[in-house]
Amino acid sequence: MASLFAGKVLMANRERDELDTERELRRALDNKVLLLYFGAGRCPRCRRFAPLLKDFFQRLTDEFYVERSSQLVLVYVSRDETEEQQSSFLRSMPRRWLALPFGDSFGRELELRFSVSELPAVVVLKPSGDVLVSNAVEEIRRMGPSCFRNWQEAAELLDRNFRLAEAEDSENFSRRSLMDPLRRLKYKLDKDEDEEEEEEREES
Repeated sequence: MASLFAGKVLMANRERDELDTERELRRALDNKVLLLYFGAGRCPRCRRFAPLLKDFFQRLTDEFYVERSSQLVLVYVSRDETEEQQSSFLRSMPRRWLALPFGDSFGRELELRFSVSELPAVVVLKPSGDVLVSNAVEEIRRMGPSCFRNWQEAAELLDRNFRLAEAEDSENFSRRSLMDPLRRLKYKLDKDEDEEEEEEREES
């Protein structure tokens, strides 16, 4: 997926940082379902949809709602009239959102490539770059976060973070299971020694 933005710059952390190296882009984008959100802060339909998209994204990625963040990334492709409008909009959105810099002509290229003809639009891409949903706005409105499972399965994307964590939990559980009898034996021996010492003090 990073190949889509090869040679480009993405803004992160509400435009405080730039992702411009291949390594940074790969870390941010690879092996994830990518949402390209085409919108504008002044667009009435976008203003109504943006809070739904914000909630959708947070419920899949924010540790307040989920133990492990879903393999999901969003890039905001702005149609804002000024840089201040774009910055103001991003400040009200999740910190994990990425964005094309204001005025970047690549935004227009993306609109043409994915046939974006109206705002708001959310193009859903597989990690391979293939289109999963040409505009998921209505799907997100109707189904909320539950539609991500359909996208994940359609993308044949394994939740590796979950699998790795699950394996770690299993390994830790196995280690605890093996060590528990030894711990109980040590506890019993220590307790017996304490009782013997107590008895000797009482006798003397």
